[in-house]
Amino acid sequence: MPTFPVLETERLILRPLRADDAPALHAWLSDPAVMRYWSTLPHRELAETENWVAGSVAEMAAGRAHDYAVLLGDVPIGRVAFWQGDEIGFFFDPRHWRRGYASEALGRFCAFGFAALGFTQIRADVDPDNVACLRLLERVGFERTGFAKNTFEIGGKWFDSVYLTLRP
Repeated sequence: MPTFPVLETERLILRPLRADDAPALHAWLSDPAVMRYWSTLPHRELAETENWVAGSVAEMAAGRAHDYAVLLGDVPIGRVAFWQGDEIGFFFDPRHWRRGYASEALGRFCAFGFAALGFTQIRADVDPDNVACLRLLERVGFERTGFAKNTFEIGGKWFDSVYLTLRP
């Protein structure tokens, strides 16, 4: 099994996702505000989130993902991950939005991707209506590189994508 380092910032700890993170993640994965721009519908049951976390942990064990919990002290406040190689995804507890935690965590996680994982770029795929996410990624240094229509079908509705790339 690959080893995954614990990463730190001034205020946060980023550590590999664990099965016991499922209840905290379920609070966000079941929240329509958090999931509004995510690639799935909100989770209805804790068991759905437990299965999702178990799948993430298994992907990490197989060396196909880097999925991290973002902690403030010892309390999970978010999740950030690399999947499909160098594509980044994240979400945070809405009670902690607009406090700079996401940009702090993303900056550290992207630095890890370049320095430790050898990425030559990091990609993001964002719904164009998710203005806050686009601004956050651009603050971290991502640049818009493309656009596509009807890239995700979620709950019977099609959504578009803005593509962004960060280079070292």
